[in-house]
Amino acid sequence: MNKLSGEPDASRLGNPSFVWRFGQWRRLQKIQSYVDIPGAQILDLGCGVGEYVRAMSDLNGNCIGIDLEIKRLNVAQNREEGSDRDNGRSVDFVAAASERLPLKADRFDLVLLNEVIEHVDDDFLTLNEVARVLRIGGHCVLFAPNRGYPFETHGIWWRGKYIFGNIPFVNWFPTRLRNRLVPHARVYGHRGFENLVDKRLFEIVEHTYVFPGFDNIFVRSRLIGRLLRKLCYSLEATYFKRLGISHLLVLRRIDRKDAL
Repeated sequence: MNKLSGEPDASRLGNPSFVWRFGQWRRLQKIQSYVDIPGAQILDLGCGVGEYVRAMSDLNGNCIGIDLEIKRLNVAQNREEGSDRDNGRSVDFVAAASERLPLKADRFDLVLLNEVIEHVDDDFLTLNEVARVLRIGGHCVLFAPNRGYPFETHGIWWRGKYIFGNIPFVNWFPTRLRNRLVPHARVYGHRGFENLVDKRLFEIVEHTYVFPGFDNIFVRSRLIGRLLRKLCYSLEATYFKRLGISHLLVLRRIDRKDAL
């Protein structure tokens, strides 16, 4: 999304996963429940510093990471060069916008967008590009902010100043007010998120929700961290999953003829 005057890059582009913790591991398990990673051609779109790229390469995936931010790609490349991976898998990192991918069509088995779609300039065009580079039968896995989650995790703008942190109840405000406070990141309701999907290009395999890893809380108190995980992860099997931090949307690329 377009940068605001004085806006930190983290608010506009999102904070990538700088370290691999339980929350990241759990999301990877979710991905693996839909896609076989070993041997797959994988694109991590909005890869940040490359944590998921390295994790999937360690599982014998053939991975490319794309991001708009050069500094993050440099960190990703440096970490990859220091990797002790011994399975022969190499990783490529490319700087590009999600709406104009410098990649051939029908190339990938999996495209991952982990908390990325809310930051791109054009979310609909981004998904069309994803469809172009996916093989028929390939999958796109998206994690994206859920409007039902009680906290806005991207911070807010208040009286001309950016306030970082998890701000309660902002996403429950009327849309116009919420977007004035958070002009730098989208948030999606259930129907609105599905409306992004061109049904001529994708079949919706799964649309559910996930709660966070509570990793920071776990570091401060293992007991409270365990209790939060147990409680919230049990809610993922109920209607109250709609209070989760993120949508989990799994799409399968289809032939246009199949959609007719």
